[in-house]
Amino acid sequence: MKTELGKSAEIGIIGGSGLYTMPGFEGVEEVAVDTPWGMPSDPYAVGTLGGRRVAFLARHGRGHRISPSELNFRANIWGMKKLGVERIISLSAVGSLKEEHRPLEFVIPDQFVDRTRGRASTFFGEGLVAHVSFAEPVCGEVAARVAESARSVGVAAKLGGTYLCMEGPAFSTKAESNLYRSWGMDVIGMTNLTEAKLAREAEMCYATVAMVTDYDCWHEEHAAVTVTDIVANLHKNAENAAKVVKAAVAAMPAARGCRCGAALEHALITDRALIPEETKQKLELLVGKYLG
Repeated sequence: MKTELGKSAEIGIIGGSGLYTMPGFEGVEEVAVDTPWGMPSDPYAVGTLGGRRVAFLARHGRGHRISPSELNFRANIWGMKKLGVERIISLSAVGSLKEEHRPLEFVIPDQFVDRTRGRASTFFGEGLVAHVSFAEPVCGEVAARVAESARSVGVAAKLGGTYLCMEGPAFSTKAESNLYRSWGMDVIGMTNLTEAKLAREAEMCYATVAMVTDYDCWHEEHAAVTVTDIVANLHKNAENAAKVVKAAVAAMPAARGCRCGAALEHALITDRALIPEETKQKLELLVGKYLG
């Protein structure tokens, strides 16, 4: 698609396992967005939700065709940026690493720990180096609004906690699960850390709704996690997620009051005179305003 689509949406929704469409959308149009990194997981569904322009993407593709390690994270986030999205609410199925986070409850983490291997998690390189601040990887403004919205629609949700991002696609061993618990991790998933890094580089606000499907295998009563068990809870979580997202989108302030939109302001370290022209053109969407 051409860049004239630049203001098609203001809020992006990424649907995880079990959430391949977004109920309540009006005037929906499917938009295929080409990117320098290839094609995203699926066409974006662009329409109106809660009175706001929203772009929805099924992370794993409709029908769940793409495994976590195969996801083209750069294309997925770039496509959101190209559509004009400023804030992303990302929904993710997770396992619980603490007794207090029960199946069918939500956690809205404020931290991540990375246990993935070799994923492409930056737009930069090829002659242009950028080091963004990632100490606070989640937009506190968006996370707080999502938590408030969950309470308003009667969905149990905890604000704060750490999401351990593993490679997958196999689930944890008991030794790994207990190790992560000893570190104080709250939930475990396979996708959101990479999205959060790229969203920060793209100067978009990002928050995760971690939907607990089960206790990870550390739990004696949940030692043998199966896909069948998880899928049953995925469907129940999807209904609650749709309610939370609709309320959060409607309640989101029009203007951003955070610093996410200026994440690259002091991050570009390369001598401007030495940046290859091809790289400048490739990353124009992200760095054009800084390179003039």
